[in-house]
Amino acid sequence: MSWATLAFLLFVIFCTAVLTGIFGLAGGLVLMGALALVLPVRAAFVTHGLVQIVANGSRAVLHRQHIRWPVIGFYAAGSLLAGLAVAAVSYAPSKPLLYLLLGLTPLILWLPRGRLTLDAQKPAHAFVCGLMVTGLNLLAGVAGPLLDIFFVRTTMTRHQIVATKAATQVFSHLAKVVVYGGPLLNLGKGISGMPPIWLFVVAAPLSILGAVAGGKILDRLTDTGFIKMTRLIVTAIGGVYLVQAAWLHWHG
Repeated sequence: MSWATLAFLLFVIFCTAVLTGIFGLAGGLVLMGALALVLPVRAAFVTHGLVQIVANGSRAVLHRQHIRWPVIGFYAAGSLLAGLAVAAVSYAPSKPLLYLLLGLTPLILWLPRGRLTLDAQKPAHAFVCGLMVTGLNLLAGVAGPLLDIFFVRTTMTRHQIVATKAATQVFSHLAKVVVYGGPLLNLGKGISGMPPIWLFVVAAPLSILGAVAGGKILDRLTDTGFIKMTRLIVTAIGGVYLVQAAWLHWHG
C-alpha cells in the first residue's frame, strides 16, 4: 500500500470524524465510501469497523454513567443473531452493490418518523433494533439513519441517547470486524489490502481530535434548519454513491 493511500486514509478518517461531530450521521457514510474507493471490500468493512469502534467506544466510555444497560442487553442479542445469519450465508458484496446500498441508506432519513411507534427502551424493540441495524451494517457498512428511528420516541435524556447509541454501535461494528475479518486474534490475516496496524494506532487520536473539532463547529451553528440541512447533506452523499454504483456497474 502506497504512502499516498495511507495519507489519504488518515486524512479521510480525521475529516469524517469532524463531519460526524457536526452532523452526527454523515461521517460514517463518507468514510465507508472513501475506504471502498481505495481498499478491497472486505478490507474496507474491517477498517471501517475498527475505526468506528474507537470513535463510538470513546463516546460510550465518556458518557458511561448515562448508558441504559437494559437496552444494550437486548440490542446485543439482536446484533448477535444478525451476525450469525450473515456469517452463515458468507455474504460479501461487490463494489457496485456496496455503493448502491450506501446510496439507498440515506433514504431512511425521509421516513415519517413521527408516525412510527418504535422505542428502543422496549425490550422487543431493542432486540429488533439490534437485529436490523447490525444487519444493515453488515450489508452496507453503515446504519446510522436506521438506528435513529428507534430513539425518536424514547423518554431518555439527550445524554442517555448519545451514550446508549454509541454503546450499541460498538456491538454493530464489532460484528462487522468479526464477520469480515475472522477471529480477532487473527485479524488481518488472509484479508487482502488491509492497512498496516500502525495506521489504526495513529487513526485513534485523529478520530478523537476530529470529534472535538466537529463539536466546536457545532456549537457555533444555530438550530434553524439544522435537521433539514443534515438530511439534505446526507441525501446528497447518497446520490453521489448511486452515481458511483452505476459507473462501476457499466465500467467494472
